[in-house]
Amino acid sequence: MSSRHTRTVRASALVAGLALAGGLTATAPAVAAEQRAGLTAPPLTGRYDVGTTDLHLVDPSRPDPWKPERRRELMVTVAYPADRFAGGPRAPWLTPGMSTVVDQVLAGEDYLGLPAGSIDWASAKRRAETGVPVAHGAPKPVVLFSPGFGGPRETYTAIVDDLASRGYVVVSLSHTYESVAVEFPDGRLELAVPEDGSPGSGKKALDARVADSRFVLDRLKAITRGENPDAGKRPLPRGLGRSLDLSRVGAYGHSYGGFTAGETMVHDRRVDAGINLDGAMATAAGYPPGSPYVPGEVTERGLDRPFLLMGAEGVDENGKPLEHTHRNPGFDRSWADFWARQRGWKRDLLLRGGSTHMAYSDLQVIVPQLGARVAPEKREAVIGTIDPRRSVAAQRDYIGAFFDLHLRGRDRHLFDGESPQHPDIDFIE
Repeated sequence: MSSRHTRTVRASALVAGLALAGGLTATAPAVAAEQRAGLTAPPLTGRYDVGTTDLHLVDPSRPDPWKPERRRELMVTVAYPADRFAGGPRAPWLTPGMSTVVDQVLAGEDYLGLPAGSIDWASAKRRAETGVPVAHGAPKPVVLFSPGFGGPRETYTAIVDDLASRGYVVVSLSHTYESVAVEFPDGRLELAVPEDGSPGSGKKALDARVADSRFVLDRLKAITRGENPDAGKRPLPRGLGRSLDLSRVGAYGHSYGGFTAGETMVHDRRVDAGINLDGAMATAAGYPPGSPYVPGEVTERGLDRPFLLMGAEGVDENGKPLEHTHRNPGFDRSWADFWARQRGWKRDLLLRGGSTHMAYSDLQVIVPQLGARVAPEKREAVIGTIDPRRSVAAQRDYIGAFFDLHLRGRDRHLFDGESPQHPDIDFIE
C-alpha cells in the first residue's frame, strides 16, 4: 500500500503499524457490527463481466530470499473476461486473514486513525465473480500487476478488475515476506519480514519482485499447455488456458510496483509495454536532497518498448507542493534519468487536482465511503482533495487506453493531448 518513495504515507509506517515482529494483535473490534461501514466496489466500465481465481504457486528452483530454507511461494489473483451467461458469487474484497491485517493498518494513526472494526470487511465484495468460465472468443492480452512496497495485491481492485472488464487477463501478485501479509489457501498468514535498513534491502526486494514476475509468466505458459500449476491442484476456471495470449504481455504497478514493471521489462523481453503509477525507479530515491541515490537498471538503460509514467501531487515535510514528473529531478531524479534514456514510446502524465500517492490505490474508493468517520485532515493526507470518482475514472481510462494502443493496436487518441473528459490529467510531455 505504500512506497519506498518519500510521500505523506510511507511503507515503514505500514509495516510498523502492525508491529510485525510480534505478529498481529488479537484485539476485539471496538465498533459494534451494526455500526460498521459497508463498502461498495465501483461499477466496471468495460464490456465484459469479470471472473476471478487465486493461484498458489511454488517455485521449486528458487530459495526464498527472506527464508532460504523454504522454496519461494506466491499467491496471485487472476481477473479475466467471463462468460456473461454463467453467473457466480461475487468474490470477497478481502479474505478473513487479510481483512484483519488491512483493518489494523487503516486503524493506525499513520493512516485513518479509525477504531478497530470500523469497516464491515465480511460483506465487502469485488465486482468479479468466482467459479465462472472464461468468455468465449479469441485469446486476450495478459497484464501483470504489482503493488506498492509492502502492499497487498487485494487493495488495487478498482484498477485491476476494471482492466479485465476491458478484455484483458490481469494477474496481480503479492510479494511474500515483503507484502505486509499474504494469506494462503490453508488460512496460513505469512507476515512481512521487517527491513533491516541495510543499503541492499531495497535491491533484495526488487530482485525478488522481478524474479516473481518472470516466474508467474512461466506458470501462465504452463496453463496454456493444459497444466495446472496451483500447488493444491485446485480447479482452474474453464477456458483459462485458451484465453491467455502470451504474445501480448504488459506490466503495470503502483509505486515500487511501477518500478517493478520497468525493471522486469529490462530482464524479460516477453513484456511488451509497461506503466509506472507514481513510483521512483531507484532502490534509494535520493530524496530528501542529500540522501543516497541508487537508480535501477531500467533508469540507467531505458527501454526500447513503450512505457508510461503517471505521477501524483504531494507535499514535503514543510507542506510545500511536490509534482512527481520527470521535470522535477529535485524530487525524483530517477524519472528524469529514465526519461532521458527511454528510446521507446513514452508519455509523462500528472494526476493533478489535489491527488496524493495513495490515490492510485483502493483507498481512493474506500475512504470516501467512510464519511465523517475519517477526520478531514486524515482524508486529505491519505487520498488528497481530488474528486475520487474523477480520479478513478481517469486512471482506468488511461491505463486501458495505453494497453489498447500497445497490446492491441487500437488507438483511442487519448494520448494525443489533454482531454476535457479528464480535467485532472496534465500532459507533462
